[in-house]
Amino acid sequence: MDPTLLLLKDHFQHAFAGAGLKLPDGVFEALAERYSEPTRAYHTLQHIAEGIEHLKTVRYVPPEIPIAWWFHDAIYDPRRSDNEERSAAWAVAVLGATPLAGKVKNAILATKPGAVVLDPGARLLVDVDLAILAAPEPRYSEYEAQVRREYAFIAEAAYRVERQKVLRSFSGRAFIYASPEFRNLETRARKNLERSLNALIVGKK
Repeated sequence: MDPTLLLLKDHFQHAFAGAGLKLPDGVFEALAERYSEPTRAYHTLQHIAEGIEHLKTVRYVPPEIPIAWWFHDAIYDPRRSDNEERSAAWAVAVLGATPLAGKVKNAILATKPGAVVLDPGARLLVDVDLAILAAPEPRYSEYEAQVRREYAFIAEAAYRVERQKVLRSFSGRAFIYASPEFRNLETRARKNLERSLNALIVGKK
C-alpha cells in the first residue's frame, strides 16, 4: 500500500479506536476507493488528509468528529443535492443504531449548505471543511481550479454566477469560523474570497 495511504488508514483506525469501536473489515478500502473516483478533483483523499492536519491543531476533538470527517464526502456527485444525506446513511450503516452514529450523522449533515449548526462538535467539522478557504494562495488557487473541474459540466457563464453565490454565502457571514482554534483563519479566508469573487466578476480564472 502507498505510504500516504498507510498513514491515512492509521488515522482511520485511530478514529474508530478513539470512539471505542472495532474497525469493520473493508470500510477503509471502500472509502478510499470513493475518494479516488476519477470524477473528483477536490473532494479527494487530499481533502481528507488536509482536514486531518487541521484536526491535530484542536485541543479537544469529540470522538464522533474524526469518523464524521472520513464519511462527510463519502458520496459525492456534484449533480445531486443529497450527498450529505447519503454519506451520513453510509456512516450509520457502518456504525449501527447507536448514540455515536447519531452524532456522526448530525455532524455530517451540518456540512450541508445552509445548515443551522448549534452543536460545537458539528461546528468544528464545518470549520475543518471550510479551512481550505484560508489556504495559502497557491493551494487556494489549486482548490478553485479543482472545484471548477468537478463542475465541468456547467457552462462558464453559469458557473461564474453560481460560484459567486456560494462564495458570498461564506463572505457574508459575521464569522466564517465558529471554533476558537480557527478564528485566526478569518483574515486570510476573506482575502481569498475577495480575490475569487473579483476574478469571477470580470470573467477571469
